[in-house]
Amino acid sequence: MNKFLSFLLMCCLASASASDRQSEVKVRSGDGTLIKVWVMHPQGLSSETQTRPVVVALHGCGGMYATLGPRKGELNARHQGMSDLLLAQGYSVVWPDSFSDRGESSLCSQKYAQRKIKQSHRRDDVNGVLAWMSQQAWVDSRKTALLGWSHGGSAVLAATDKRVISVQNRTLQPDVAIAFYPGCAEALQSGYEPNVELMMLLAELDDWTPPGPCLALANRVQAKVNVYAKSYHDFDNPVGSVKLRTDVPNGLYPGQGVHVGRNPETGPQAWKDVTDFLAQRWASK
Repeated sequence: MNKFLSFLLMCCLASASASDRQSEVKVRSGDGTLIKVWVMHPQGLSSETQTRPVVVALHGCGGMYATLGPRKGELNARHQGMSDLLLAQGYSVVWPDSFSDRGESSLCSQKYAQRKIKQSHRRDDVNGVLAWMSQQAWVDSRKTALLGWSHGGSAVLAATDKRVISVQNRTLQPDVAIAFYPGCAEALQSGYEPNVELMMLLAELDDWTPPGPCLALANRVQAKVNVYAKSYHDFDNPVGSVKLRTDVPNGLYPGQGVHVGRNPETGPQAWKDVTDFLAQRWASK
């Protein structure tokens, strides 16, 4: 674990060089919206013809970007840190921005019923990005993954439901899906059926998207699930500490706020679990 923590620190310190290998493209979402997408390639693999695994990463309700401090307007610490880690494994990372071109920056303080951006929009964005990726020579079509956090974790579920026609009809299908602390109640109630191998990483003490529905869902669809003890929502954030967010109207106790923040032990372990899972999944392909 100590070796991995050192490696993770090294990745985060290398974030400036990683951002130098980052480009922005516009991709047509499945609903017709032209969305901003950030594309990041590992060192030495920016060639248009050299194939490599690709992770499509899906931001949470707070959007992709840091809103304060020197990183304002850039990927926030969690998104940049995970990107650096994946790049170090030799994977390209693709970040669809589902909010900016729809006039939103954050949904976290909005009640679920009042949100204009729905999970169907997030699924449309995944469909559009996968269609675009199917035309890129550098994408190893045998090794593609969806990875999302919270609202983006729920988007992973929405984008892998094999009962949905637009999911069935994709030219490029991811072969694995990973969701950090998604909201699973809707998927559980609707009869969700994954079309790929699914892994969920849950926080034991999560009072925003509680683990119970996800555990029930994992049991029904035979998904891989890890529950991290003494951890709250956003436990894998590499910066900050646990705090009470009173501006969030949703959660297990509506109106009372939710706890979010870093666990310095389980967060790095969860990131290692993600990279181990991908490496094992793709080793034989």
